[in-house]
Amino acid sequence: MHTETINHAIMQSDTTVLIELLEDKSLPIEEVKSIYEAFKSDKLLVGQVAMNLSLRTSVYEREKEYSPIMVELLIDIASNPVDMGARWAVAKNPHTPIEVLRHLSTDPINLVRALVAANPSTPSDVLEKFFSDEKIVRDGLSGNPNTPAKLLKILCDDNDKMVRMRLAENHAAPKEIITVLTNDNDPDVSKAALANLGTRG
Repeated sequence: MHTETINHAIMQSDTTVLIELLEDKSLPIEEVKSIYEAFKSDKLLVGQVAMNLSLRTSVYEREKEYSPIMVELLIDIASNPVDMGARWAVAKNPHTPIEVLRHLSTDPINLVRALVAANPSTPSDVLEKFFSDEKIVRDGLSGNPNTPAKLLKILCDDNDKMVRMRLAENHAAPKEIITVLTNDNDPDVSKAALANLGTRG
């Protein structure tokens, strides 16, 4: 979309057009920034900018969309009081700087903390603190490559199948933990653990 369309929409405060533009993850990040700068106090637009950043970030091709502008926006949205909901998009983004993740790890909203717990960029010392948090937060730890092995060992016996499933699929988990899960009483978990071991040398 051309810059003049965006500039016109910003000048006209045409939020409908801007929201539509933000639904396109190929919108240049510079344009996303100019929309955000102009509507920092508009809850709907802040949420949509956060969503745009989320859409353009692939967990599998993490470096692809990395840019200093994206990081700048993530930092700003994390402390923007207008839309608390936008923080979840920042919490799950692998490009979110560690200091922002540390800040969000104490967020009053459990979903935000849960997404920080599952974020592969969250450092292990923050993840350790989550172990005593509520279940929705703790559940994110089993699939995180940075979760310390001693915690994964405990999660190996978790009653929740999905926790064990994420652990069985965690390629950073120690081989001995995955081996234990090959004998899990749930066939899906044992199958995932066997598949995980199969990818290792």
